[in-house]
Formats: sequence, C-alpha cells, structure tokens
Amino acid sequence: MLEQITAKPYMREITPVEQLFGSSPHAIVTMVARINGHLTENMLRDAVTKVQQRHLHLKACIIKDTNHVAWLTTDGTQDVPIEVVPRTEHNQWSDVVEAWYRVPFDFENRPPIRFILVRSEDVSELIIMCHHIICDGLSLAYLMRDVMVHLGDPSRKLEILPDLTPVGLDSMPEGVSANSIVKFFINRINKKWRKEAAHFDQQDYEALNEAYWATFHHQVALVELSEPQTSALVARCRKEGVTVNSALTTAFVGAQTAFKDALTYHLSVVIAASLRNRLRQPVGEGIGFFAGAITLDANYDVSTGFWENARKLHQKIKPSFTNKNLFKDPLTWSYLDPALLEAMNFKKLGSLVQSQSASYHKLNTFSQRNDVVSSILKREGIENPEKVFIGTAITNLGRLNFAKHYGSLELDRLMMKPGGGFPLASVNCVVGAVTCADKLSVSIAYAEETVDTQTMIQIKQHAMQWLLDT
Repeated sequence: MLEQITAKPYMREITPVEQLFGSSPHAIVTMVARINGHLTENMLRDAVTKVQQRHLHLKACIIKDTNHVAWLTTDGTQDVPIEVVPRTEHNQWSDVVEAWYRVPFDFENRPPIRFILVRSEDVSELIIMCHHIICDGLSLAYLMRDVMVHLGDPSRKLEILPDLTPVGLDSMPEGVSANSIVKFFINRINKKWRKEAAHFDQQDYEALNEAYWATFHHQVALVELSEPQTSALVARCRKEGVTVNSALTTAFVGAQTAFKDALTYHLSVVIAASLRNRLRQPVGEGIGFFAGAITLDANYDVSTGFWENARKLHQKIKPSFTNKNLFKDPLTWSYLDPALLEAMNFKKLGSLVQSQSASYHKLNTFSQRNDVVSSILKREGIENPEKVFIGTAITNLGRLNFAKHYGSLELDRLMMKPGGGFPLASVNCVVGAVTCADKLSVSIAYAEETVDTQTMIQIKQHAMQWLLDT
C-alpha cells in the first residue's frame, strides 16, 4: 500500500510592512478585466482553482496566535469567494465594487481576496478585489493574466511560483539602512507601546469596517481611452520628453489648481512605484505587497503651458526614484512593532464606531486614549481621517504586454482602483492607471466628503483635455 503523504501547512509571520494595512477597511486593491466572449461561472471556478495552486497567497488566511502575532497560513483555509452578477449595463462593475467594499474579509478563515464576475453572454467584467496586506496593483494584474491564460486553455500545465521573500530588513537592497539614532528612538517607541499595547481581533475589524463605510462614501470617475487615443498620448509624451506617468500626474495636479476654490487644495503628491526588481532577490510576477512611493510637492505654474509644467515635474520626479526614497517608509515600518502599526487604523477610525456595536467601548476608548500611537499620528499630521494632507496619489502600472486573445476570449482592457494606506477622505483624488491591450484606462477615486462629484467630473474633464489635445 502506498503511503499517503500530507503536505505540511505553510506558515509565515506577517511582516511589519504588511501589517501597516492590518484591519484597514479601505486598503483594498481592485483589478477589473473587460472580457469579450462567452465566459461561464464554471470556467471561472476552474481557472481560479488553478491559479490558487500557482500563487501561495491565494490559499492562505491570516490568524493571530496567543501572543497576538499575525501569521499567514494555509492550515484549514476555506475557499476563495466567487460571486456572479448578471450584467445589465456598461459600467455596472463600478457599482458592484462599491457594494462589495462594505463586505468585510473573513481573514481568519479565507484568503482576503474575492472574485466577482459581472456576466452577460458576450461581454463580462471580471473583478478581483484583494486586501492590500497580501497584494499590490501589479500582483492583481499578473493574477488576472494568469486567470485569462487558464480560461483560454483549461488543459494548460500549471507553473507553480516559489514562495516569495516579503519586503523586510533582510530583503532590502544594499545601502538601505537606518542609523543608530533612528533605531534608538524607534526602540523607545516600541518599548512605550508594549507597556500599553492594545490588540484587536476579527470582531473589532468588522466593527471598524462597518463604521468606516457608514461614514465615508467612495466614488470613482472613469476614463477609457481607445487604441488611437492611447497611441497618440504616448507619442505626444515622447515628443515632449516626459513619461505618461509624469503627464498624468501633471494633468491632475493642474486640474485641481483650476478648481482649487471648490476643494481643500494641497500641493503634496504621492507617486507609487514597484519595489519588485529593487529587492535583493527580485520577486518577479508573484503576489504580495511590493510597492513603495515617493512624496513631493507639485506646483502647477498657470502662467506656462501644460507640457512645460509636465517637463518641470518630470525633471523633479525622475531623480527621486532612488532606493533611499522608495524604501524610506518600509525601512521605518520594519523596525516598528507590527501590532502598533495595525493599531494606527483603530486609533484613526475607532471613534466612528456606533454605540450599538459590541466593540464600541473598546474601540472608542482606544481612539480617545493619549498614547504613543496618537503621538505618532499627530506628529505626522494624519490623526484625523477627514483632514486632507495629499492632493494627488497616483499608481500607474504602465504598459502591460499581455496577450489580447485567450482561446475564444478577448481581453478588451484592464482597469484598476489602487488600495489606500490612508482613508480616501485624506486625499483629494487617487488615480489608478494601466495600459493593456493597447488601451489606457484611468480611474479617479475620491470621497464625497472631500470633493463633490460635480467638481471631480470637471477635474477629470480638464485633465483629459490637456492629455488628449495632441
């Protein structure tokens, strides 16, 4: 008789960089593929089963041990949720996403990811929503590509990706390090925290999630460029000596300048970038959080033209993409106690929880308590979730050279909504851009509490007029 061999469950401690997003209700990354052709629920379920074997994170849930340490584990994990919604209109997927934002992830039992198929007989949108704690934007782009591959060829042999080393002190590139003074003060912060530490569970997260979505109302304005429009924009950027990323950033910074009386105008710009090829061991196309960002002030000079402003901003952005800048925040986070990082979300949002919640007393009390967490948030100026401290945050995945055809299916375009490390009301607009199938798609996410819809539509139109005036 052959001996049955049972694979040992995978377990890995959640890193401080990942735990920054722990229990965050708003840190959700969304990737959407518009697919032409006949796509069924059974086809999707089969493809998802296959990509779960390829990507370890899709088989893992997140648990906390008796010491409140968070772990990623495959032990006893239940299936990834898959939902199907009948498709009745073109941009229905956006409303579906907004509705599912309000549904908390079951961290303790399922991977924090869900697939939703907005389906009709000939055209469908496949939505992947994933918590930032285990992914970034590129993760979901690669995952969507992998799903398409197995949809198009169900018999295709699986290629299993190796376990990836997460962003941490051991994986950061040479030359990225903290000096002894910084380490000393972070150590003091950790000691203070451990004397007064508070810990949170799934019930607390669900209470925070309900309170957040009852308070803030996310909206998204969408732009879908055609192939000719995309080609023309790329050519114009090349002619003007800037990247599409710099042009997009300039357009939304400038457009906010034009409507600054209708919003809380802010010069600060956050531009995301991939860390995948900067780590000591490049992580390729695996799923995980491998993103960094630079922050700078962007002044739009209304006395000069758009492309002149774009060139000036490009020259400011280009030298800023260094390891030192991109790993600055992940380096600091890596020295902090992970539980302290997770507690920041409860400190900022705990006061929103209503009195009828079972977690009300715990979360409200913690949110009002003066401690080392509140001191950090106040020092950074981010203690109030409704205070705008970023004008524009942009994530541009660039051009993804994915195939257009997968068996009888056609990938029409990809669309992305980036996840946020901060409540959306703290940012005037979060721009997500991706070019795939030769088409650029742009989402502009905003909170109604910060910018009204009419103003954001005007900002979008103003920005796109500059970009498309080729």
